[in-house]
Amino acid sequence: MVYLRSILFNILFYGLTVVLAVLTLPALLLPADAIRAMARLWGWMTVVTLRVAGGRHVLSGDMQADRQVIYAAKHQSAWETTVLAWVLCNPVTVLKQELLKLPLLGWYFQRAGCIAVDRSAGMAALRKLRDDALAAANTGRSLLIFPQGTRVAPGAAHKYEIGVFALYEASGLPVVPVALNSGHVWGRNSLVKRPGRIDVEFLPVIEPGLSRRDFMAALEQAIETRMKVLDAPYLNNDKLGGDSPTS
Repeated sequence: MVYLRSILFNILFYGLTVVLAVLTLPALLLPADAIRAMARLWGWMTVVTLRVAGGRHVLSGDMQADRQVIYAAKHQSAWETTVLAWVLCNPVTVLKQELLKLPLLGWYFQRAGCIAVDRSAGMAALRKLRDDALAAANTGRSLLIFPQGTRVAPGAAHKYEIGVFALYEASGLPVVPVALNSGHVWGRNSLVKRPGRIDVEFLPVIEPGLSRRDFMAALEQAIETRMKVLDAPYLNNDKLGGDSPTS
């Protein structure tokens, strides 16, 4: 049943994504707000179609929705790249430059005002990220970054990149750490989608003014401490050969 529902989800999600990208091509000639509206629609579409495979999500914690912030989110799958744009009302998203080369989608990412990072450019990329962060902060929109820079499998360790501190220091904005366990439902390299609940938790805000060492330590500790709790039911079930938690 899991495989059948996954096939149905993949047909619906990827099929509708292509249809949406093609039908809204004229929006590329409109103001960027039109593209951002499409991004919100894509996020909502992701949530709806994932229900076919038995996936759902629950939000908890303080999103700090009444102030401009930087959301620093765990990254386990493609789920959060679409859904958080909808949940957070289209923050300025930091993404890797390679995504701008995707057919059609790359045009939309660029037109929406995403900040692209060339991970091979070293310090030059960091300087550009700082400049882009200042420009984005001046728009009044919040920012979204995945501080580990790539999708990380549940339970796996991966370093936190310095780019998130560059945003924090340059913009002077508070940071909201975000823990989530999407990888148990939507595997990072798998077409199989498993039934279960994706928990998204907005953790206590980190206010401006910390040193690089203190900030990076506080961010990693906040997210990874909570991840041990969010990942545990799924990882324990995997060891026992049980089904994914759904309660």
